[in-house]
Amino acid sequence: MHTPFFPPWRSRLAAFGRRVEHVRQQSLLHFELLFAELIPSWLLAQADQGANSRERVYSLRRTFWGFLYQALNPSCPCREIVRQIQALFCLHNRGCVDEATGAYCQARLRLPLDILQRIRHAVAARADKLLPDIHQLWHGLRPKVIDGSTVTLPDTPKNQREYPQSRSQKPGCGFPLMKIVGIFSLSSGVLLDYQKGNKHKHELALLYKLIDHFKARDLVIADRGFCNFVLIALLLLRGVGSLFRLHQSRLIDWRKGKRLGKNDRLFTWSRPPKKPRYLPHFLWKLVPSELPVRVLRFQLKVRGFRPESVTLVTTMIDAEAYPAEEVAQLYARRWKIELWFRDIKTSMGMEVLRCQSPKMVHKELEMFLIAYNLIRALMTESSAIHDVPLDGISFKGTVDATRQYSIAITQARSKKKQRQLVLELLAVLAKDQLPSRPGRREPRAMKRRPKPFPLLNQHRRCFKEIPHRNRYWKNNPRKARS
Repeated sequence: MHTPFFPPWRSRLAAFGRRVEHVRQQSLLHFELLFAELIPSWLLAQADQGANSRERVYSLRRTFWGFLYQALNPSCPCREIVRQIQALFCLHNRGCVDEATGAYCQARLRLPLDILQRIRHAVAARADKLLPDIHQLWHGLRPKVIDGSTVTLPDTPKNQREYPQSRSQKPGCGFPLMKIVGIFSLSSGVLLDYQKGNKHKHELALLYKLIDHFKARDLVIADRGFCNFVLIALLLLRGVGSLFRLHQSRLIDWRKGKRLGKNDRLFTWSRPPKKPRYLPHFLWKLVPSELPVRVLRFQLKVRGFRPESVTLVTTMIDAEAYPAEEVAQLYARRWKIELWFRDIKTSMGMEVLRCQSPKMVHKELEMFLIAYNLIRALMTESSAIHDVPLDGISFKGTVDATRQYSIAITQARSKKKQRQLVLELLAVLAKDQLPSRPGRREPRAMKRRPKPFPLLNQHRRCFKEIPHRNRYWKNNPRKARS
């Protein structure tokens, strides 16, 4: 504080300046009090120069936490965040804030994408270390699961150019489609890294961009779509093991190969004659001409269904170090990634993104994944402290508890009380165990009838609504009953 005219006032004005600075960085819902240990504070610090260097109502920190609140509340519009800031400034008598959402939307646009990516990596690394090594390793290997999924975007010209819709849909009747390939930690369930592309990008081409993520002593687990000779060879060159389901186009003659046990053979595969289009020439030269792989088969038995034969391919060729039964049980755990994608897309509402341009869609996607990793970090910490199985903790219950406890943590008057509330939250999460429901069957059918609106099978500008539409509606319940 510089007070050349009134030096005796320095002590009082300094305290006032600290209060103003606190209000300037404050928000009503303090997720940062709950997640402060997981996110490095310097990543959200004010820049010395550039886009986020000015003192603004929507600072970098406040915009980030507001965006995160929207990711954890899928139905929250930008207007609600603006109303929070208005209430905050009114509470501290700091003047009026513009009620329009333009300033907040511009602040979200100024969020650096590389900062969001660093935060996601930092949270994933911290969450993955919360579990002890006995739960992270499998025979000294670190299992990582990969799979692909898709999300839809708003139907805008910019999104259509970057992520075109399916060809089977007429113009104006479909939505842009984004393809995602993600790498998850099998032990903690956090998203370690991902790659995105449009519908023309193959999942193997997207995974190739993530090849540098894998380190020695990693074990990659995936379904049959990733069972590829080139991918197995590239992973093996890095000291990374692989466990895939056999691709349906590759036939196995069980009369050949070296017998390692019942339904367990050692084969030698040859390199394909053509180079994949996505692979550079210098890497293609490193791919060996032959590769020893282990092929094993087991029966998947589910009560009420016929046994299904599952054939696996792995580079763990030592049958004594890696028994076939344990390998089969490890691959059965691959199904968890389907549940993790369901948590992100269905429970968190990421299945349909809302931003109108690809630049903002990428940031919205990052915020959803950061929110997912933060929730998984809380679940992992609760599992480690209270010694409960991580798979039994409810993800949706964790999201609900996080939203409510963050309000109570905001109102705590001391750091001791805040820490006590955090410990109480972790205890509540440990008690919120999912029930065991073996043989549970939930058909994908809707009980509640949809609204009687016709299907949009033409562009909206050309579509003509038929009067008395209930009579001509294609999915009319009355016609279904008849």
